[in-house]
Amino acid sequence: MKVIRLIHDLAFDDLPREVVDQGKRCLLDLLGVAAAGIQTDLSRIARKFAFSQMGAGGRRARMLFDGRPASPTGAAFAGASSIDAFDAHDGHSLTKGHAGAALLPALLALTDSETIGEGRAFMTSLVLGYEIAIRSGIALHASVADYHTSGAWNAIGCAAMAARALGLDPAQTRHALGIAEYNGPRSQMMRCIDHPTMVKDGSGWGAMVGVSAGYLAAEGFTGAPAVTVEAAEHHDLWADLGARWRILEIYFKPYPVCRWAQPAMEAAQALVRQHAISADDIASIDIETFDYAVRLGGSTPTTTEEAQYAIAFPVAALLARGQLAAAEIAADGLSDTRARAIAARVTLRENPDFTRRFPAERLAQVAIRRRDGSVVASPPTPARGEPNAPLDDEALLAKFRGLASELTTQRRTTIEDSIHRLDIDEDALSRLLDAALAPPDFSHLP
Repeated sequence: MKVIRLIHDLAFDDLPREVVDQGKRCLLDLLGVAAAGIQTDLSRIARKFAFSQMGAGGRRARMLFDGRPASPTGAAFAGASSIDAFDAHDGHSLTKGHAGAALLPALLALTDSETIGEGRAFMTSLVLGYEIAIRSGIALHASVADYHTSGAWNAIGCAAMAARALGLDPAQTRHALGIAEYNGPRSQMMRCIDHPTMVKDGSGWGAMVGVSAGYLAAEGFTGAPAVTVEAAEHHDLWADLGARWRILEIYFKPYPVCRWAQPAMEAAQALVRQHAISADDIASIDIETFDYAVRLGGSTPTTTEEAQYAIAFPVAALLARGQLAAAEIAADGLSDTRARAIAARVTLRENPDFTRRFPAERLAQVAIRRRDGSVVASPPTPARGEPNAPLDDEALLAKFRGLASELTTQRRTTIEDSIHRLDIDEDALSRLLDAALAPPDFSHLP
C-alpha cells in the first residue's frame, strides 16, 4: 500500500525546499505556542497527570518545556495538551482543525526516547506526519456527519511517525494506523464550542493514542483497517501522497483564539484603523459570519478557554487594548472593563453565503456604529495567515519571540538557530531537544 511504503521510504532528499522551509516554520510556531501554553492551568494539570499517572517504567521521554520524565505516550499527551491549551497553533481549513499540535509533541517524545539523533530524519518525520494527518482529517470529515475534534485524525499522523521511528514492518504499520483511527478521540467539537472547557480539541489524546498505537503494534497488537486511509472512496485523496504537499496548505494564526473568530477581528481592526475610530466612540458592532462562528458567541468569558472559544470578546479586546495576545485572554484581560463593555454591544448574525463557503473559506463582514450614529462597514474579510495571505517569516519570528518571551534570550536564540540549522548541522537536533525539553526558565507557572 502506497501510504505504508511512503511512511518508511520517504527521505529528506525527496522533500522540496519549500516543504522543508514550511516544516521549519511549523516547528518554530508550535514551540512558541508551547512556551505560552505551559503557563496555563490546563497545561499544569496535564503535565502533573502525565508525570504521576503515565510514568516512565521503561522508555523515558522528557515533557515539553518541563524536563520531568514520563513515558513517551505521557510526554506526547502532556506536550500536545500544552499546545492545545493556547489556541495559536497552525491549522488546515479543510480539516477544520489542527495537525501540528499533536504531531510535534509526539515526535519529540519518540525522538527523546528512541534516540533518533539527526535533524534531517526529524524534519522528514514531521513532514510525513502532516501529510498523513491532514489527509486523514479531510477523509474523516468527508465520510461522517458529526464534526469531530482534531484528535480523531491527528492520531493517525502520530501513529505513522511512531511506525517509522520504531521500524515497524508493513503489516505492523497497517495495524498501527488502524489502532490509532479506531481509538482516536471522536469527541464532538461543537460541544466544546458551546461549553468551552479544558477538553479543547482532543489533541492531547490524539498524540497519546497515536504513539500508543505504534508501541502496541510493535508488540503484535492488531487493529481494524483505517477506513480514512484504505476506503475506496478516499483513493483520490491519497493518490497524490508524496507529490502534492498538504503541509503547504496550512495556515498560521496571528491571534491565540479560535480561527473562526479571526475574520471578524481582522475586519473590525481594519475599520478602526481606516476611519480613526477610538474604542470609546464605538456604539455597537454588527458581525455577519458563517454559522459555526456565530455559535462562538460569548460576550463575557470568565476563563481562558471561554475567551478562546468566543467571538464578541476577542473582537472587543483587540479594539479596546490594541492587541490580542496572551494577556488579553488571561486574568488581566478578562477583567478589562472597556473590553467587556464593547463585547456587550456586539451582535452576531449568520450570513448564509459565508456558511456555504465554509470550510474552504472563513469570512466575516463587520459594521461599526459610532456614537454620532454614523456607520462604517467592511467588505467580506478572511483571516490573515492563509496560504494566499501568509504570515511572512518576519511575522512568525516576532510571534515566536512574543509567545516565548518568558524564556531566556539565550534559550530562544538556541531554538531559533537550531531549527534553522537542522538540515545542515548534525548537532542541531540535540541542541533543539535540550532547549525544548528542559525545565522552564521561570518559576511562576500556575
